Amino acid sequence: MQDLTGKLLVAMPGIGDPRFSRSVILICAHSDDYTMGLVLNKPIDDLTLPELLTQLGIEQNIQLPDSYVLKGGPVGTDRGFVVHSTDYYSDGATVEVADSLSMTATRDVLRALASEGAPLQATMTLGYSGWGPGQLEHELSEHAWLVADPHDEIVFGAAHSKKWELTLGILGIDPAHLHQTGGNA
Repeated sequence: MQDLTGKLLVAMPGIGDPRFSRSVILICAHSDDYTMGLVLNKPIDDLTLPELLTQLGIEQNIQLPDSYVLKGGPVGTDRGFVVHSTDYYSDGATVEVADSLSMTATRDVLRALASEGAPLQATMTLGYSGWGPGQLEHELSEHAWLVADPHDEIVFGAAHSKKWELTLGILGIDPAHLHQTGGNA
């Protein structure tokens, strides 16, 4: 089994699950037992990071950008996950995702985001995407997903509506050439 931790999944047009249509997902953990990832291109309407921190009663000591909180996936939508640069680390809570990416899911990282201790780059999601044993491998064998390396523009960029096309472009694929359903040669 290829370890997909730190890779991006790019939904193919015929994925069959509308929740993942045109999704780009960062895989944060991948093993024989489970896979966990965060959708990077589905903003929650009308919920920015400063608004979320205010709702949670977290004092903001710095001016935060009005970046949208993202729908990380359909599982645990009441839980927050922050993908961030490796300049922030919380012992026992931060997980290395890739060479330059980490993920933390504690209130401490939210306090850090609102202070001088903030990581240089961060993306906040609510919820995550999960797969059971062999489920993702089956979906990959059915060509539901393409696999790509992460890029800062995709992970941390604000052009959410363009991330799917940008990731396909990184793979050298023109989205106009993709079809809803597969075929036989």
